Formats: sequence, C-alpha cells, structure tokens
Amino acid sequence: MFLTISTTGTPERPATDLGFLLHKHPERAQAFSTSHGTAHVLYPEASAERCTAALLLEVDPVALVRRGKGKGRGGAPDAALAQYVNDRPYAASSLLAVALAKVFKTALHGVCQAMPERAAAPLPLRIEVPALPARGGAGLVRSLFEPLGWGTVAAEPVALDGEFPEWGDSRYVRLVLEGELRLADALNQLYVLLPVLDDAKHYWVAPDEVDKLLRAGDGWLAGHPERKLITARYLSRRWGLTREATERLELVRLAEAEGLDVEDVDNAVDESTDTEERPVPLAEQRRDAILAALDTAGASRVLDLGCGQGQLVQALLKDVRFTEIVGVDVSVRALTVAARRLRLDRMGERQAARVTLLQGSLAYTDKRLAGYDAAVLSEVIEHLDLPRLPALEYAVFGAARPRTVLVTTPNVEYNVRWESLPAGHVRHGDHRFEWTREEFRAWAAGVAGPYGYGVEFVPVGPDDPEVGPPTQMAVFTRTDQTDDTSKEATA
Repeated sequence: MFLTISTTGTPERPATDLGFLLHKHPERAQAFSTSHGTAHVLYPEASAERCTAALLLEVDPVALVRRGKGKGRGGAPDAALAQYVNDRPYAASSLLAVALAKVFKTALHGVCQAMPERAAAPLPLRIEVPALPARGGAGLVRSLFEPLGWGTVAAEPVALDGEFPEWGDSRYVRLVLEGELRLADALNQLYVLLPVLDDAKHYWVAPDEVDKLLRAGDGWLAGHPERKLITARYLSRRWGLTREATERLELVRLAEAEGLDVEDVDNAVDESTDTEERPVPLAEQRRDAILAALDTAGASRVLDLGCGQGQLVQALLKDVRFTEIVGVDVSVRALTVAARRLRLDRMGERQAARVTLLQGSLAYTDKRLAGYDAAVLSEVIEHLDLPRLPALEYAVFGAARPRTVLVTTPNVEYNVRWESLPAGHVRHGDHRFEWTREEFRAWAAGVAGPYGYGVEFVPVGPDDPEVGPPTQMAVFTRTDQTDDTSKEATA
C-alpha cells in the first residue's frame, strides 16, 4: 500500500516545511510497527520548491490471518483461499487508514508547535494513491472528494490486464487530488474515505468508531451530500451505530446553521425527568421468546439455522447454559459479518470453543447438524420458495432430528397494524410468502406428525385480540426422546 503527499513552496516558505507539519524529518527514512505490518515514511524529493512525503505500508497476509486466529479477513469461515490470496498488501484500505492515523497522529490533529501558523493555513497539496479500491467506481470517488474543496479529483480506472483491454476495468482506481487545503483536513478526509471506498474494514467496528468518525469528520462530514453513504460504510452498516452517528451529525449541522454550540441545540429533553418507557423492539422480544423456549426444553447444544449476521448466536453466547452453539447460513458474507459481530478473532479460547460458524444450505441434509438438543429457524422459512420447503423439512426434521425445533415466522394478519407498511405488502422484499395463523398451524401440524414430533404454538409480541401477535412461533418436540435417553445411558 502506498500514498504520497506533495507540496510546493518558495525560498521564504520552503516546501520542506512539510516535514515539520508531518513531524517526520525529510533527511531520514523511518519505520513504524503497526498491528498488521510495517509502515515506512520517506521523502523521494525534498527541496525548497517541492517536497514529497511517501507512506509505504508492508502487510504480510499470512501474519494477518494468524493474528485473526486462522479465521481470515473479518473472520470469514469456509473461505480459506481468500485468507491468503487477496488485495490487502497492495490496495489502499482500512489498513492504510489505521497506519496513517498512527504515523501522522499529531498532523491529523493539526498540531505543530514549531510552525502553528503553517499548520492552520491551507497548503498547495497533491496526494496520489496508485491503487485505491472503489466500490462504486470513479464516479463515487469524485462525489466523495469534490465537495471537500479539492480543485482536481482525478480517478483513473485501473485495467484488469493491460495486455487484454477487452477485459475492461478493475474495481481499482489511481487517485490524484490537487488543491489548497489544510494538511490536517486532507489527512482526516483520507482516514475516513479510504475504508469507505473499499467498503470494508479489517477490524471489528465497536461503538467508539462513532466518536472516531465524528472527530475525523469535524468541519466537513455534517454538510457532505454523501453523508449517509459515508456514515453507513465507515461503520460497516451496523445500523445502530449508523443511526447514532446520523443523529449526532444532524445536531452538528443544525448547530452550524444557527451559529450555536451543539449543547445548546441538544437541550430539548431533560434526561433526569424522562420517564417514558420505550417499546422493546420486536427482534429483541423474539430472541427472548426463543431463549425462554430453549430454557424450558433444557437444551445446551443448539443449532441456529439461517443464523444471518449472528444476533441470536451472540445472545446464546451470553448464557453459560448453552455449551455448544452452531450458526449455519448459506451466505459467506453473512457469516463474515457474524464473525465480526462475535469478535471471533479476539475471543478467548474457552469462549471460542463454544461457537462454530458453518456455511451450508438448509435444503440439503448435512451430517454435521445431527445430534443436537435444539435447532432454531428464526425468520427463515419465509425466505424460501414454497416448493423448497419439503427439502428443508426433511433436512431438519428427518435427517438432523434435534429433540426440539423452534420456528418463528411473521403473522401476515398483523401487517395491518404496521402504519409504515403499504396494504398488500410483505414485511421484507425477500419474503416469498407470509402466513396467517391458520396457515402456519396447518403447515406445522403437517410436518410434526410424519416426522414424529408434537407441536405447540407461542405468540411473540403483543397478542392483538383481532389479528394475533406480530410473530408466531411453533415449538416442535420429538415424541421419542425417552428412547434416545435410554440409548445414551446404555452407551
């Protein structure tokens, strides 16, 4: 990974002042250890007329995997080749942004005791990034940087192979920025926008990332026309964090428009007298209902089938009664997000031994899923086409045969209570169907009998007297459990 920062000067204000502002002497090559490699700072040219500082980050992809305890970039399971064969050592990404923040930390804050007036004033800058991932293409690069005061924003697509132009362009661009900006502003923009353009981060996005985003975006992010996209991508689409950042940025924008401090704008509610109860989100009510049902069933080894981004797996890990938790999903991307949510790369050995993430389709039998106490299909069946349901039924109830199976799905009758849901629409664009209570009960009964299960039904959420609850849950229990118990005792 490589970027250069250049400026021009005069004998009165030499360009080599860049060394003071970056706190790195032009006559020395320096190396700095980072969490995933070694960062080098050197000056290819340093004269009164022109000075260029280069940041070179050497990343070892093997060390990157080992640091993640073998789980690869972002902890993605079942993607072993991608752990070692990727663009991380070559293309600017969050790895370079982190190195930028460490190596030029003082410059990012705009501090230079030797030349405070130079640090506070705009400089003629030219920044080059030879290989920049750009999910969104050159057009997105321009829409991100042009509103920030750069006179020139050149994003030249890099060909997949220069020998075969018919193959077209890659997702990488060569970026050149030219304009007069404060050095601190330019560095902070790069710190935020490098991972935004890559649309990925190599580390877990924790709540403190909101503070980092607002600190680096101070003075430019609140009024940026692409604020929503920047915020969502920088925070890896963790919607709770994105919502918090959006609300805080809106306060900043309002305060700037009124010429007030943020504290003066954000004073509408006295927290000491705020006693209004906030409604519990339906997703949280659903997880609580599932945990209660698993507790009643006495389950300790649990499958989360169609685990998605790992919210339920995370809740199960917090309860020591669940000694083995397996999350299964067909989407490797979803499992990658789940691994980041669970922080598998930082998890202690004992805790990590309790959880496994597997890539697999629920429409096929899988020997790895046999022998568990319970299986959960939470908001899963409605994502399958109806003709595929029998395959899922056999894979779960006929082949895996856990002692308890919990199935939750939306109650379509309740949809009329959602003010934001247009009449006749399902709750999610990917839902292939949504059942009434009668239809769900008929399906569950049709599955339970042939596969040797009994079934009970539990409402989840407020049980409306007219249309029922928003979520309906079926609790399937195997009727031959005593036989299994006796076999285990004999063994």
